[in-house]
Amino acid sequence: MATQLVRFDWAMKHLLRDKANYSVLEGFLSVLLNEKVTIKQILSSQSNQAAQDDKYNDVDILVENAKGELIIIEVQNTKEYDYFHRILYGTSKVIAEYIKEGRAYSDVKKVISITIAYFDLGQGDDYVYHGTNTFRGIHKNDLLTLSDKQKELYNRQHVFEIYPEYWIIKAGIFDEEQIHDELDEWIYFFKTGEVKDEFTAKGLAEAKEKLNKLKLTPEERKEYEAFLERLRKIASFQQTEMEDVKDLIKEAINNIVIELWKLNLSIENIAAATKLTIRQVEKIIENHKNKD
Repeated sequence: MATQLVRFDWAMKHLLRDKANYSVLEGFLSVLLNEKVTIKQILSSQSNQAAQDDKYNDVDILVENAKGELIIIEVQNTKEYDYFHRILYGTSKVIAEYIKEGRAYSDVKKVISITIAYFDLGQGDDYVYHGTNTFRGIHKNDLLTLSDKQKELYNRQHVFEIYPEYWIIKAGIFDEEQIHDELDEWIYFFKTGEVKDEFTAKGLAEAKEKLNKLKLTPEERKEYEAFLERLRKIASFQQTEMEDVKDLIKEAINNIVIELWKLNLSIENIAAATKLTIRQVEKIIENHKNKD
């Protein structure tokens, strides 16, 4: 039996900013980062703007944990080809905004960027990717490390701990039949909106309690249904765009076949040039003749 919950991105905007609900985010972050995370506060972010002003209703939240680290959590529903630049800009902006003028560079806060994507971001076979920054020697292949003085100054043990850290979770391609660990349980929730009774991941018990659809007020339920309707319209629009692109590609290939045929190329050569089968080429030419 699974409990149906509200979508995580809607919850981030409407429910999880409440201090009483911090335990849900703390659970997810603790599982992902493999350490106990305590949220000190949730800071302002772009998702504070009204829902009707969100172009695609993608949601982000900025969290400060008890260690003073800044964590960006973003749910991305729509495909963006420059998304890698977007997350780079996001971390850079946060670093710049949260260092006070005149302070030493050693006061720069550690930033962790977490993206939950509902589309296939980039090319790769995995559904969770982790990026850190290291310096490796080009001659001796050694890893550049911190001196004892730097470790004391930065309160860090490794160079990569100073630089922004990136997590990309491709929830959209996650196979919900393959659940192997607590992080998979969270990703299952991200994709399906459900938490199974046998799940034990930290924070999911709180999610079942606090994000239950049945506990929404009438006003919250109305807002949530409007949010889902927007997502459905976006999905429909994107599907239409994809079909339009396919039609344009098909038309372009047909035109190429006809032009090559008019140049008296053999059907075999046309098929080889266009990567079509001989039967496909013959059918295109046949349809063209019938039009004439």
